[in-house]
Amino acid sequence: MTKVWRGFASDNYAGVHPDVMAAIVAVNAGHQVAYGADETTARLDALAVSMFGAGASVFPVFNGTGANVVALQACANRWRAVICVSGAHINADEGGAPEKMAGLKLYGIESQDGKLTPELIATQVYDIGFVHRAQPAVVSITQTTELGTLYSPAEVRAIAEYCHANNLLLHMDGARLSNAAAALGVDFKAFTTDAGVDILSLGGTKIGAMGAEAIVVLSPALAEAIPFLRKTSMQLASKMRFVSAQLIALFEGGLAVRNGVHANAMAARLDAGLRTLGVNIPNVTQANAVFPIFTASQTESLMKQFKFYVWNHMTGQVRLMCSWDTTEGDVDALLTAVQKVLAE
Repeated sequence: MTKVWRGFASDNYAGVHPDVMAAIVAVNAGHQVAYGADETTARLDALAVSMFGAGASVFPVFNGTGANVVALQACANRWRAVICVSGAHINADEGGAPEKMAGLKLYGIESQDGKLTPELIATQVYDIGFVHRAQPAVVSITQTTELGTLYSPAEVRAIAEYCHANNLLLHMDGARLSNAAAALGVDFKAFTTDAGVDILSLGGTKIGAMGAEAIVVLSPALAEAIPFLRKTSMQLASKMRFVSAQLIALFEGGLAVRNGVHANAMAARLDAGLRTLGVNIPNVTQANAVFPIFTASQTESLMKQFKFYVWNHMTGQVRLMCSWDTTEGDVDALLTAVQKVLAE
């Protein structure tokens, strides 16, 4: 029998939301046409338009790396480059997939809060037309960032305006887009389409799906290549209705945002409790990730009881991630363990 346990390592560790599981079962009756020509995916197409605007189109894929790689390929030829923060998932956590699969150079920029600005992007926009330097084609930002911080709609708009003025496209890695919408208190369109984002990786897995992500094209000219890139990148689902059904369950009735509100609230509870205990948390907690600093011995002791990741081995900073199913009891149990470790 599988042992049931709780942790704070990743929102990927959480299970599937019951409503999502029910949606999968609901489309399991009978036959539907394969490869996306099914009734469920047609519903998802209509949902994407209602969420992101009349020009939006959606392409379900299996995972976040696939969504990012396919989206970036649609934005840039193989001799070109992507500008991102050095800690971006595409640069630090995708095993070189953008380079290997898409043939793209990544220009990583150091950022204390995980965010890009027009001024930071400008540091990599030079030697345009110079054959010896991979030419920037697209900027990729992450919402929420790898440090749990948020871009406001105005910040996204400022980046988009800079990008478009300099012949660059703007990609948003939205693996935790629902946490961002929950924290900002606005709809998805406000900080994507309306803010000038050209193409989006829409996350479902971290917010309650079994394995469902999507590419949402917001600049229609980019859509033509996506079906072919998705196929050659091995991201085309034959029984696509099962992927589409998960995304519909999450986004049609607002479940994804409600899950984000809950996860963010659990992180806020954890952040407040740790600060009350005197734990140093250098980063602001804006969504569902908390980044405290512990000594090596404290981390070792806590890891005997809870799974989580060390974020920076040099400083002792760790990442504690809350999920859609994190409970107040989970948070309080961790706080009790921290209090005991601090007293030892």
